[in-house]
Amino acid sequence: SKLPSWARAVVPKIFYVTEKAWNYYPYTITGKECGRNDCCFCSFLPKFSIHIETKYEDNKGSNDSIFDKEAKDLEREVCFIDIASDEIPERYYKESEDPKYFKSQKTGRGQLKEGWRETHQPIMCSYKLVTVKFEVWGLQTRVEQFVHKVVRDILLIGHRQAFAWVDEWYGE
Repeated sequence: SKLPSWARAVVPKIFYVTEKAWNYYPYTITGKECGRNDCCFCSFLPKFSIHIETKYEDNKGSNDSIFDKEAKDLEREVCFIDIASDEIPERYYKESEDPKYFKSQKTGRGQLKEGWRETHQPIMCSYKLVTVKFEVWGLQTRVEQFVHKVVRDILLIGHRQAFAWVDEWYGE
């Protein structure tokens, strides 16, 4: 039901995706694969994969070469995500999770206004290298673009929540 109508037309009603993640801070690899490495088998999507590499650094997003070694042969588009200013899909919006309005009781951090990355400390940047492959003629570009948009929305919402939920995990 969450897929667009053009995707529902070609995807069976019942399917699954297996996700495996390797977390060893400050580096994480998450891969969702179908039909590869015995991760799972989806007969209708034999050539589909999502691979996300994450590196965390104590900076404001200023490391332009963090993935140069891993992505040297890939065509890349850099996309900055601003948890305070970027719009999220309306159905996911919660004022209590909006960094423009949230202020932490435990840390005093919050109410991120325009230019917050230049004025707030500390800041940790989460760099993501997202690779999507869908090797099906006629659908490849559309599906890959759709998945990139969905992943971007998930990352934006998740990082907004991590900021707004700081009082639930800080000091624990």
